[in-house]
Amino acid sequence: MTAKINTIAFQGVDVRPVDVQVQISNGLPAFTIVGLPDKAVAESKERVRAALHALGIALPPKRLTVNLAPADVNKEGSHYDLPIALGLLAAMEVVSKTELEGYVVLGELSLDAGIRSVMGVLPAAIHAATNDNSLICPYDCGGEAAWAGDNLQILAPSNLLQLINHIKGTQVLSRPEGKIADNVQARIPDLANVKGQETAKRALEIAAAGGHNMLMVGPPGSGKSMLASCLPGILPPLTPREALEISMIHSLSGTLEGGGLMKTRPYRDPHHSASLPALIGGGHKVKPGEISLAHHGILFLDELSEFSRSALESLRQPLETGQTLVARANHHVSYPARFQLIAAMNPCRCGYLGVADSECSKAPRCGSDYQTKLSGPLLDRIDIKIEVPDVSISDLNQPKGESSADVAQRILKAWQIQEKRFEAFNENVSQMINVNAHASGDILEQTMILEPSAKSLLDKAAEHMQLSARAYFRLIRVARTIADLDHASEQITDNHIAEALSYRKIL
Repeated sequence: MTAKINTIAFQGVDVRPVDVQVQISNGLPAFTIVGLPDKAVAESKERVRAALHALGIALPPKRLTVNLAPADVNKEGSHYDLPIALGLLAAMEVVSKTELEGYVVLGELSLDAGIRSVMGVLPAAIHAATNDNSLICPYDCGGEAAWAGDNLQILAPSNLLQLINHIKGTQVLSRPEGKIADNVQARIPDLANVKGQETAKRALEIAAAGGHNMLMVGPPGSGKSMLASCLPGILPPLTPREALEISMIHSLSGTLEGGGLMKTRPYRDPHHSASLPALIGGGHKVKPGEISLAHHGILFLDELSEFSRSALESLRQPLETGQTLVARANHHVSYPARFQLIAAMNPCRCGYLGVADSECSKAPRCGSDYQTKLSGPLLDRIDIKIEVPDVSISDLNQPKGESSADVAQRILKAWQIQEKRFEAFNENVSQMINVNAHASGDILEQTMILEPSAKSLLDKAAEHMQLSARAYFRLIRVARTIADLDHASEQITDNHIAEALSYRKIL
């Protein structure tokens, strides 16, 4: 007696089909799972046995063999429980094999036959819809699976008994409705609550309008972290395509809140003790890192100089390419990582360099030693670098400034200008270009025209400041964003170049 159930394995954000082949044969009683299972998969036989026992179904005293094909692909995760259980039920002729054909199945079983949520349901659902299959997934994951398409047939039972009854026709499971994640927008601080720091707020607006990386340097308590936390509230909303891409990554990592589609741009702020695999991705099971979880959103690195040097240097390639490749002896996995880096740091270890009454006795050497932790190639990839000084008492007593909603309107208009500019180029690129920061060199030359006086100013400044070719073109991108915020400038003027230059003075 044999049966076959379709399921999947994950390789990064890619989905690979897996056949769960179940055979019941004569011989000494045994339950064997083969096909490179990890510990979680190997233990599924105990969960499956207990779940079937909870339904009053005993496994036959025969040799039970479960093969996960292809056998040379590592099988990781608990989502193989449900397909193994259904394969056994089909082989025992408790349920019909033909009723299960065309379904992609995933789910974890509890000992009382409940079906628990698992990671990766959204990419599995998209895979099933692409290949004209149907999907069986846990009830708690049905809300994310529903976004894979209206034509996808989805069964989302809360326990194994419901699923068996549906297959036998004694119960009908309705299709789940798509869910949206909880409202994160309500927890984002308003920019109006930031007192003073007008220069920093202007720089933050430019960074948001063009997708530029930004570094803030200032003493403790000057508002660097608060400024960064306001950024998600002024960015434009996600497009449907971006929401699906982000939700797929968070589904794979198990961080999709409430099993619903994400509707706000992710904001990730890992602690400075984060390891290289935690930032880039990897580990024993090669999971997405913080830079991939921040895809189409913000990665905020507070206390930048306190991160390990290897972790910081590993950001250099993803900042350029928009993706990360995790290479291991048995894994080569690529994750998207088109994120906006916002960083903050103190000017020195004590934090008060330049403050006459507070700086330590080692100043100014302590500042230079502290800042040399950041390499030139990494700083070269940061478009905007600003000082965030202490806020004066008079600033604290000032009324509230512009709200995030007012600033967001200007940024939305700037994004619309950029989307129209890059519309013709997006037909021939693998990654969509939405903002100036993502424009490649050849696109830059075709779309970003400088006035003669602006070109002269830029060339003189680049020679005086000894800018690299990368920094030179990043300056042009920032100046183009400043011009887009003006809404009326077809060309980049010397005023735009001058303001862009003012954001590269420090470090």
